Amino acid sequence: MNHRYSERICSTQKSFIREILKVTANPEIISFAGGLPNPNLIDDEGIQKAAAAVLKEDGKTALQYSTTEGHPPLREWIAERYRTRYGLSVDADNILITNGSQQCLDLVGKVYIDKGDSVIIEDPGYLGAIQSFSMFQAEFLPVPLNEEGPDMACLKNVLDTTSAKFMYGIPNSQNPSGISYSESRRRDLGAILCEYEMPFLEDDAYGELQFDGVTRKPVSAYMDGEGILTGSFSKIFSPGMRMGWVCAPDEVMEKILIAKQASDLHSNYLSQRILSKYLDENDIDAHIAGINEAYGKRAGWMIAKMEECFPDDVHFTRPTGGMFVWLTLPEGVSSTRLFDAALERKVAILPGTPFYTNGGGESTARINFSNSDKDEILTGIGIVAEVLEEIRTTPQ
Repeated sequence: MNHRYSERICSTQKSFIREILKVTANPEIISFAGGLPNPNLIDDEGIQKAAAAVLKEDGKTALQYSTTEGHPPLREWIAERYRTRYGLSVDADNILITNGSQQCLDLVGKVYIDKGDSVIIEDPGYLGAIQSFSMFQAEFLPVPLNEEGPDMACLKNVLDTTSAKFMYGIPNSQNPSGISYSESRRRDLGAILCEYEMPFLEDDAYGELQFDGVTRKPVSAYMDGEGILTGSFSKIFSPGMRMGWVCAPDEVMEKILIAKQASDLHSNYLSQRILSKYLDENDIDAHIAGINEAYGKRAGWMIAKMEECFPDDVHFTRPTGGMFVWLTLPEGVSSTRLFDAALERKVAILPGTPFYTNGGGESTARINFSNSDKDEILTGIGIVAEVLEEIRTTPQ
């Protein structure tokens, strides 16, 4: 057969992370390469009870087609959380349930991006967003991150000299760096984006995973309700159920709704009903607090071991939430070489190069702490340190 594939699919690469995870599937390998929530922190018993209750009480309805927007009580729960947690003026009509927050990126891409359009993105940026927007043949305008958030001078230059469709970013525990924007940077970012009338697609997949106890307002709180927010239940409930949402102003939501209808009609309705029942009958805040306590300990163990084992010219972030630590190796030390050598010792990290849209990142790496126990973290980081020393002292 003569399969004449589309230009967009031929120009989009496979997910680097997904390919790496195939290599690290061996249970003997200590894997810091993925971004998986810890399975021991998923309340499978609570989910089982919620599922049984939904099927017993209203099974025929829960197993039927539903509306594109999603289950109204679930949408109202999300809107109320925005109102009470962040003081945002959000109505349930501004919420659309999606198949994980990754689908939000696809839907927004469909709404905004034509071939050759520009998108402003963090540098380094989230690989899932890079892949999603690449499908629409977008051009990327990277803005470097510092410890406060996006470099504002660079961003202003991009806004002055280019015509992007929107900016995409992860202000809370950014993937891959682990950085959280400061409050002042959030205010400044919201102000400049409003000044330039630039939409902001704010990925808040890690917003609830803040183990320093600080509740950080989204950038959208400083944009007069004009921001586009995405969220996820994958990190606090169940990644396998693929439940996320997008929160957008009325005009934008109308377009996203059309894209959603053309994509899959609606997200898994049974999962929505089970999630909604679970939220009604369980203390989700206590559950999230338990996750944050566990992840805070894991991050602490990892940082302490890095401080003990790594030389002074290896730099790493100290995240206050999320799942990742970002390594910056000495100049000339390749993270790909470190990956290969560590994998031979049955430890996997993730090289940083795929997170850069315009090249670079050869001396950076992302390391996940959420899905490993204490012994794995201490042993694995010790091995990475040993391998790093071997690389530095052995010519390539």
